Amino acid sequence: MASAVRIGNCSGFYGDRLSAMHEMLTGGELDYLTGDYLAELTMLILGRDRMKHPERGYAKTFLRQLEECLGLAQDRQVRIVANAGGLNPAGLADAIRTLADTLGVPATVAHVEGDDLLPRADELGLGAPLTANAYLGAWGIVECLDSGADVVVTGRVTDASVIVGPAAAHFGWRPTDHDRIAGAIAAGHVIECGTQATGGNYAFFTELGDLTHPGFPIAEIHADGSSVITKHPGTGGAVTVGTVTAQLLYEIAGPRYVNPDATLRVDSITLTDDGEDRVRLSGVRGEAPPPTVKVSLNSLGGFRNEVTFVLTGLDIDAKADLVRRQLEAGLAAKPAEMEWTLARTDHPDADTEQTASALLRCVARDPDAATVGRRFSSAAVELALASYPGFTSTAPPGDGQVYGIFTAAYVPADEVTHVAVHADGTRVDIPAATATQELAPVPEPAAPPARPYGPTRRMPLGLIAGARSGDKGGSANVGLWVRTDEQWAWLANTLTEDALRGLLPEAADLPITRHLLPNLRAVNFVIDDILGQGVAYQARFDPQAKGLGEWLRSRYVEIPVDLCDTPEELLP
Repeated sequence: MASAVRIGNCSGFYGDRLSAMHEMLTGGELDYLTGDYLAELTMLILGRDRMKHPERGYAKTFLRQLEECLGLAQDRQVRIVANAGGLNPAGLADAIRTLADTLGVPATVAHVEGDDLLPRADELGLGAPLTANAYLGAWGIVECLDSGADVVVTGRVTDASVIVGPAAAHFGWRPTDHDRIAGAIAAGHVIECGTQATGGNYAFFTELGDLTHPGFPIAEIHADGSSVITKHPGTGGAVTVGTVTAQLLYEIAGPRYVNPDATLRVDSITLTDDGEDRVRLSGVRGEAPPPTVKVSLNSLGGFRNEVTFVLTGLDIDAKADLVRRQLEAGLAAKPAEMEWTLARTDHPDADTEQTASALLRCVARDPDAATVGRRFSSAAVELALASYPGFTSTAPPGDGQVYGIFTAAYVPADEVTHVAVHADGTRVDIPAATATQELAPVPEPAAPPARPYGPTRRMPLGLIAGARSGDKGGSANVGLWVRTDEQWAWLANTLTEDALRGLLPEAADLPITRHLLPNLRAVNFVIDDILGQGVAYQARFDPQAKGLGEWLRSRYVEIPVDLCDTPEELLP
């Protein structure tokens, strides 16, 4: 059997650590180095960039990294695969070739295209968006690697595809090897967000080693699709069953994680400790992909502006009511939307002015830039000497800014032209998956029987449960996991959909779906519509829901004392 292929990651988003590519190439052995630069919000940013500069639309930081690292990668025989092409993978490939010529590095550069459906948006019933990009799979990457490319750049492929492609090329997998592909999807999902797999954003971060500069992750993928998640020796952070569990729960829905090449059964994954900074993923099962592919649609929704008033001391509610009435009455043209939020960050008898203050935020949205521009923000400032005592705001008047709206659509997979473009310009069409299946509901597993518990104490849920949360369009997911079978039995029987509504009042009136994942001792919730019309819409204080899980962990519930690892005398 062929040895494992070592695939490292050096980017989890557009804006991640610039030095990571160099660190990964010099820190130890790799066969491939990958990078994920795209997110729903990133496609909007690149779309606006392309409006001003049609020749752009790709992640410029990737080129900056290659200036330092392209020759190093060639010397070490590490091939690079990244989705940094964004909306213009052909343009990025040309820019890399120019860079390679300038550096005197004989790198062969290929790219994958076909995800951009904007020219066919009307034909496909997608409306008139700013961007329309299908989530492609890994086989275009495989074709480029098989053609001998040293660097492969893509547009909108799924996050895991930049890892699946190298694995499939290395082992010669076929499109119907769904279990193997699903194993690589699982590994790819773990490492595609970079240091989130090595301790970044980890609920129990205080239990890990030095997180000052966590290392980026590596997936050692085997021919059967099993893998080991690790990192270069001597780098910061840690790879544990917990850090890997957390990342597996990131931005998923139910037991199926759908990709265009295979559907990963998340409920099949088994995690085991494989030594220091090594976690093995095994038992992974895959199913045929669905006959449709997801399309990311970004549109310009209009213009937004906001003002935040600082309310200090006594009568906070009355102060908020006064300034709200004054601002709304003083606007010559009222915006289409005005959203008020009062954050009671104030404390009684506070010993600093900051801790005696609350924040009242008003967000205005309108199709007309002028309505939410200086007319709006200046009207707020004009109240400075006529409103509540201690009036102050956090920013001077400003103009309105464009905001975006994200929606997801689905089109038949065979309607998408997936193309691999070799370094010599040869174009190879990648056929859509022929073995597909409609997604039938997965029966919900029964919660494990809960034994009788002893005394309980009202404590933060996070005392025993970790969490990871994130955005999925206008929805958010919150995954929670525990570390023992007894804690799992308690969690599965206690944290119901209704219980979640009680703990998260913002979600009380929203659709919530719960999914149990026994192999991970985890429960995952999907909360629909909590993010409005997507991240760029900024519907809430935490527009990407990244802190939603930590808020949930901070809520108090009755927890059996004997389920806690902390000595009883030290419990809250």
